[in-house]
Amino acid sequence: MKRIFSLGMAIGLLASTAVSADTYLRYGEVEGWKVFIDEDKKSCLIEAVDDAENVVQMGLTQDRGVGYVGVFTKAKTDIKRGDKEAVAILLGDNLYLGEATGMKGNITKGYSGGYVLSDDPAFAEDIAKKKVMVVFPEKEFAFTVDLTGTYKAMEMARKCNEEQLS
Repeated sequence: MKRIFSLGMAIGLLASTAVSADTYLRYGEVEGWKVFIDEDKKSCLIEAVDDAENVVQMGLTQDRGVGYVGVFTKAKTDIKRGDKEAVAILLGDNLYLGEATGMKGNITKGYSGGYVLSDDPAFAEDIAKKKVMVVFPEKEFAFTVDLTGTYKAMEMARKCNEEQLS
């Protein structure tokens, strides 16, 4: 088992679900993932929306030192903004333990969910290369996230991030 690094505060990582804020510009799309530039933070993020309108977002914190993965749904949940709970994430044979921070009310209306932060290169590598992520929240039922295409999307986001620094 590996430990996901987590911070005890929400740092405005996921300003909106199904990115639509004026500060986000569409950079590109690859294998079902959209890459956006956050003009305020001068960084890039990737986003995928499934057929049930569930949203997955991934990117870097403003200082670029930590990555985040957020999952959001329109389904009814008991998630409350700022609540933290233990979470286990299975990627292939690797199990990562950490803390998820809930988001509700400060994202697109009707969505709730949470995010985890990680500075573990193995976690990022597994996110990029595995096809399915199984999430085991402490209080809710386990769910899966399709990661098809994340490798190419993360590569596009890396290029996008480099361009924002120049």
